[in-house]
Amino acid sequence: MHAVVFDIDGTLVQSVEIDEVLYKQSIQTVVGDVEFRSRWSDYDSVTDSGILSQVLEDNSIESSPSQARQIESIFLASLQSHVSTNGPIVEIPGAKMFLERLGSSRSHGIAIATGGWRDSAVLKLKSAGFDLKGVPIATSSESTDRAEIMTIAASRLGDNFESITYYGDGVWDRDACLELGWQFVPVGDALRGISSYHGVCVA
Repeated sequence: MHAVVFDIDGTLVQSVEIDEVLYKQSIQTVVGDVEFRSRWSDYDSVTDSGILSQVLEDNSIESSPSQARQIESIFLASLQSHVSTNGPIVEIPGAKMFLERLGSSRSHGIAIATGGWRDSAVLKLKSAGFDLKGVPIATSSESTDRAEIMTIAASRLGDNFESITYYGDGVWDRDACLELGWQFVPVGDALRGISSYHGVCVA
């Protein structure tokens, strides 16, 4: 048996740009005009909760659970509004079919591990038409640390796997796989990865 774990933004769906815009806007709506670091990779934990914590720290703003919940709520509402206005989130070509093939395989288990918050992650996948029934999902709602989120997702598949492969689009995904000893498949131009799941073999 082989476990296959997927990131979401830029890996299963084409949502990176709008996600970044709405995420930053949601933070600024609550705490004001804050400064962000130049790249997401400049943050120690590239997850919604991890980045938020460091943005507040960088701008000398005291954080609180209620504040984080408010930002998350605004982000979710903004994402819902975007989908209502502009139409559903679009999958990376072939992603749904690839997950369906893996899901029907007797030798694979699939899970999702994302740095996004849970409700917004589920919204993106459902908007794009993914069938989430029976697929474990671990998110930034459970941990600020990406490697820990990935470990949680894999643990929900059990422990009878010969290997674990992770599909991701960021250097933080690659680094987490090195930390965990997982196989890594890059997705997207930034890591010179695959641009489509059409023709990707189910090993």
